[in-house]
Amino acid sequence: MSSLISRRTLLRGVGAAVSLPMLDIMAPAICSAANTAKQITRVGYLYFPNGSADGSWQPRRVDKDNQLIELNEWMNPLEPLKEHLIIPQNVWTPRGNGHKAATATWLTGSGYDDRRIDAGGISVDQLAAKQIGGQTLLPSLELSMRGEGFFSKSLARNSISWSSNNTPVPREVEPRIVFDRMFRTKTGDLSDKLVLDQVLEDARDLRRRGSIADRRKLDEYLESLRCIERRLKFADQQAVRAKGNEALAKSLIRPQPGIPDDHGEYMRLMFDLIVMAYWADATRICTFMLDHGQSNRYFNFINGVQGTWHALSHWKDASGETEDDDGKTSWSSVQEKRDMYNMVTRWHHEQVAYFLARLKAIDEAGESLLNRSIILYGSNLADGHEHAAKNLPLIIAGGGNGTLNTGRHLPFRRAESMSNLHVSMLQAVGASVKRFGDSKEPMTELSG
Repeated sequence: MSSLISRRTLLRGVGAAVSLPMLDIMAPAICSAANTAKQITRVGYLYFPNGSADGSWQPRRVDKDNQLIELNEWMNPLEPLKEHLIIPQNVWTPRGNGHKAATATWLTGSGYDDRRIDAGGISVDQLAAKQIGGQTLLPSLELSMRGEGFFSKSLARNSISWSSNNTPVPREVEPRIVFDRMFRTKTGDLSDKLVLDQVLEDARDLRRRGSIADRRKLDEYLESLRCIERRLKFADQQAVRAKGNEALAKSLIRPQPGIPDDHGEYMRLMFDLIVMAYWADATRICTFMLDHGQSNRYFNFINGVQGTWHALSHWKDASGETEDDDGKTSWSSVQEKRDMYNMVTRWHHEQVAYFLARLKAIDEAGESLLNRSIILYGSNLADGHEHAAKNLPLIIAGGGNGTLNTGRHLPFRRAESMSNLHVSMLQAVGASVKRFGDSKEPMTELSG
């Protein structure tokens, strides 16, 4: 092996720079790559709106020690990953309720003042970014799916990340822009000569200098990069075609440049970009809104589902004649509508399972990237019909570099503030914090 290189070494080409994953050749002389990796924990906050039907988040079977034995039918996509999950019960946000206020304060642990557009304080992700964000290319990454429906322009319903009490952090909705922030080009656009092609010579030189393990990691990493580039280029080509073809433009759900027309493909592409950001240590902090608060997105592309997500969340009203309905869709029974609501929940579990499985498949110094991460996945509402703030649907995934005891259902006897969870995640990522929001202590049960 040749001389060692810095952890911040980039592959470079004309007008391009590519961050790299952890490699053996990056190990400093006084510290092994494994010890370096152990110091790095990623955190992610995956938000979804409209809650989940009462009972749909309850595991089917647990043992006497609350170890997860079997998830329920709606959580089934996460079954292969249950050993990496903690499913808490009876966690709530005392100061946040409703679609607007609870979305805005999901990560601030405070109240929301609508007249002042005031979320009560900085969000937990931005507090982490202030303390450790300087160690990476991007202090933090804020992503969201492009909104659909009446509330897609509502500021409070589109903001979970706040740099101060009254300053929401802009979210990126276009995958191509996220890609360019991590793998920069002169123009900020994908050119005919893709980023990977521009840095290929530098990559070949690094392969020659690295270990066998480095070559395997580098090949796997660059192939993932190439795959994302291909998908972005295809999305751009579809957008260009749609502009010149009115019939095609109408048939595509989203013909905007860089956004796939298929909602599932779009979401997985965003998840892939988060994986790449963590893998390359381009950032250690990410928020991703799987939809905006009170989403009225149609999920008719799921077999057996009809109506908007928000309408389905009010599952006890099946007539189709309430103010939450679209005036066109009705349901034969409350049970049918509840099942459709649960199908939308399960569809999102499928996408999150894809993301977690990708993290699990990536090795970093002998541990999976999932074990080097803490991912919080959940909603600002409990049962959507009740607009309940108690017993929020939440899942904590990953190992947190050994700080989490996973594979468990965690039922709290008394209502537990979500702010305690925020403190635990802040401490796991290396932030010097003892209190946050209304927290009085970290959620120590996560490691118990």
